[in-house]
Amino acid sequence: MDEDDAINRAARARKGSPFLNTAQAAHYIGLAERTLETMRGQGQGPAFRRHGRFIRYHIDELDAWSRRNGSRRDAERGDRHV
Repeated sequence: MDEDDAINRAARARKGSPFLNTAQAAHYIGLAERTLETMRGQGQGPAFRRHGRFIRYHIDELDAWSRRNGSRRDAERGDRHV
């Protein structure tokens, strides 16, 4: 999947469903998919839910995690992850 496709899929998900899969969630918060998977396995990173056998991330929880984990320098410059 190319980056533009991932962006479009995440945008559609934001409009329709608040839940993103791992690839969409990673793109949304600016991490590599593998990094998000590793964080999840270590009990770190944003909260997730299991929907059957699928892992889903709620957009509001991704936003909250990003705000909590942003650096002070980013906040001072006015940068945002999402």
